[in-house]
Amino acid sequence: MKIEHIGLFVSDLEAARVFYTKYFNGSAGAKYHNKKTGFSSYFISFPDGACLELCHQEKRKGHNNDGLGFVHLAFSLGSKQAVDEKTAELTQAGYELLSGPRTTGDGYYEAVVSDLEGNQLELTI
Repeated sequence: MKIEHIGLFVSDLEAARVFYTKYFNGSAGAKYHNKKTGFSSYFISFPDGACLELCHQEKRKGHNNDGLGFVHLAFSLGSKQAVDEKTAELTQAGYELLSGPRTTGDGYYEAVVSDLEGNQLELTI
């Protein structure tokens, strides 16, 4: 079994599409829009076959800050140098560095940055 895709609700669908295609080499499919429900989404495909569905619906507001649910989205970049470079690229573009780059207690080399809406992105080898 494999996970087919992960869905992420965002407040600015177009900005999120640009972010994930620009910084993570994603390819956006056609925009889906359901006029009846007001739901819209893009599937962002990544070179290794992973897929992220960016979703938007006006009636959804804010983040789930109760500490439950998904914590972060992790991107394996292939090397320590790639983690350092992507971290520098994102922080220079104004995205917040939350931790790292560093080697964690369980042996991962990672940095954690916020995306354009405050979602945590783990950049790892």
